[in-house]
Amino acid sequence: MTNLPAGTIHDKVPSDFAKVLQADDVLLEAWQSLTPLARNEWLCWVENAKLNETRARRITRTQAELAEGKRRPCCWMGCIHRTDKEIAPSVRGILEKKAKK
Repeated sequence: MTNLPAGTIHDKVPSDFAKVLQADDVLLEAWQSLTPLARNEWLCWVENAKLNETRARRITRTQAELAEGKRRPCCWMGCIHRTDKEIAPSVRGILEKKAKK
């Protein structure tokens, strides 16, 4: 973990992710320009990967998408760890389907 600005719930940037961010000044600046909620979405998306291969792919994709100017991960249902807001009905449906498996 590093002292990079992190998210709201996900309040630490994992070292593997931090290395990628710190290796590129443009990428680091993009990361620092994000709001805490936007950084939280990226962190949750990366940390939610079950396989190491998926995590690595998500870190690489984050690198590319931040460089493109994207502010949040595409096609991500959002951080389910936040308790400051109700889970959207669409997200609740996805979680219920996963729980049945």
